[in-house]
Amino acid sequence: MAIIARQRQIFEWQELEILGDLERLRLVLEYMPDEKLMQHLERERFRGRDDYPVRAMWNSILAGVIYQHPSIESLRRELLRNSQLRRLCGLAEDKVPTSPAYSRFLNNLFNHEELIEEIFESLVDQCYELLPGFGKHLALDGKAIKSHAKGRSKAGGKDGRRDLEANYGAKKYKGKREDGTLWEKTIYWFGYKLHLLVDSDYELPVAYEVSPASHAEITKAHYLIDDLRAKRPHVLDVCGFFSADRGYDDTKLLTRLWDDHGIRPIIDITDYWKSKEETRLFEGRDNLVYDYRGTVYCCCPKELKLREMAYGGFEKKRGTLKYRCPAQHYGLECKGKKECSIKSSTRISIDENRRYFLPLPRSSYRFEDCYKKRVAVERVNSRLDVSFGFENHYIRGQKKMHFRCSIAFCIMLTMAVGRVKEKRPDLLRSLVKTA
Repeated sequence: MAIIARQRQIFEWQELEILGDLERLRLVLEYMPDEKLMQHLERERFRGRDDYPVRAMWNSILAGVIYQHPSIESLRRELLRNSQLRRLCGLAEDKVPTSPAYSRFLNNLFNHEELIEEIFESLVDQCYELLPGFGKHLALDGKAIKSHAKGRSKAGGKDGRRDLEANYGAKKYKGKREDGTLWEKTIYWFGYKLHLLVDSDYELPVAYEVSPASHAEITKAHYLIDDLRAKRPHVLDVCGFFSADRGYDDTKLLTRLWDDHGIRPIIDITDYWKSKEETRLFEGRDNLVYDYRGTVYCCCPKELKLREMAYGGFEKKRGTLKYRCPAQHYGLECKGKKECSIKSSTRISIDENRRYFLPLPRSSYRFEDCYKKRVAVERVNSRLDVSFGFENHYIRGQKKMHFRCSIAFCIMLTMAVGRVKEKRPDLLRSLVKTA
């Protein structure tokens, strides 16, 4: 926590209610584990000019993000106007840092990305300690973030006005209208893509990566898993369910989640059956078929009627899915019962096809419940836009974009940790409300 002498008077002698909306900043300043970063920056400055202390500058940067200032100039105007905010940040009564001072300080922060990553990881670890079941259900999704630059400039060179690292991305959305007709929409943008892994129950970030907009989501999913396995293996050890939309429908990803980490993939599937066939026959089985989602049906030998088989559980040691006869399970009448090769139940190995047959089948009720939790990552993405100003920003460059995302996630986690430690878990997800 980057607390300095000027701030102690507010914390010790004023009631928190008097702070009003500044209570959010007080919460972040008190619970942000940034002491290592502060000491490192102070050692670098050493005997240099200290008109604007490192801790006060850092605190004001956090305030700018918390209160959704789109630019440094907007933050400076607020500091000039709001003496209480200046005191809370630790700035002298009559001194507000200049624009060049902020530029130099931010450029210095960009070079210490690894220390900010340590803050993020420390906060995530605190969530594992404080929140029951944190990390058991994880969700992954990609978010389009536009660069402030309009597109690639023909002129070369770096001058701060161009974005030479961003590129163009596209994302397709498909659906079906109420009348049965299909629709398709493609969105294009110039900028970056945020690949975000969150806890589905608490809606808090666990890992993230920022890439140019054209990078594939599946490729970054593998990168995130490799990075977690190397640096934070406990995240994968705790995780039991990994949900994502059909954009992450990849056989290699589905296989490695279960085989390498024992994580059940809760990932939707894309229909690649170009022949438009509704079902396919299991090899070596007379009347057992499946559709493109891996739903298993039996076919009555006499009536030739398809009935969905009842899911009976996953046998981990055998690696098989157990399905029960629908006639026996649901009490249905089956005229071809005597001729049917399935007497009571049957087993399907997930190795038949790892895309279609998952350790938790897509046809099960539990899969449906777990998949609904995937919207947690979309809610976190929405908070980035609404509460952290990513809809209206002036960011150019991948390093700056990554830094801004890092600060936003650190603040989000710090506020959650602070709420829990102050016995206000009901405000855990809130970024605007004050206690």
